[in-house]
Amino acid sequence: MKRSTALFLQIAIVVVGVAALAFLLGEPHVEGRNAHATVFEIYFKDPFLAYVYVGSIPFFWALYRAFGLCGKVRQSGSFSPETVDALRTIQRCAITLLCFVAGGLVIIALFGDKEDRPPGIMMGLLFAIGASVTALAAAKFARRVQRTLGGVSP
Repeated sequence: MKRSTALFLQIAIVVVGVAALAFLLGEPHVEGRNAHATVFEIYFKDPFLAYVYVGSIPFFWALYRAFGLCGKVRQSGSFSPETVDALRTIQRCAITLLCFVAGGLVIIALFGDKEDRPPGIMMGLLFAIGASVTALAAAKFARRVQRTLGGVSP
């Protein structure tokens, strides 16, 4: 991988991380039911929001590992055994995120307002598709890198 490509990927990872953090922190303030709520009411009286924040930890951990992976590739110019480890961590984070999304969909379906269910489920399905694609791509790329390095693929 070229060093310029790795740098571009690192910049893209930072942009995605900052955008996701801004969305997580800003969206509760403009949500319909929280439009006139105080900060305390927004963040401490909504258990689903706490669930979303806890569920976002694997996402940010995967971004952190991807950023480090691109940094190592940029320094050395090639892949290493640490690359396979980082890709497997990204895969596990994507699967964990997928589980959190599935739990969120169950919560929305059981306890959500009737008007909030369709868009909530649609957003959850979009996140689930993204997490699934990430997990599959990381697994496939990890196998390919491991074969390239001469290891036996599990």
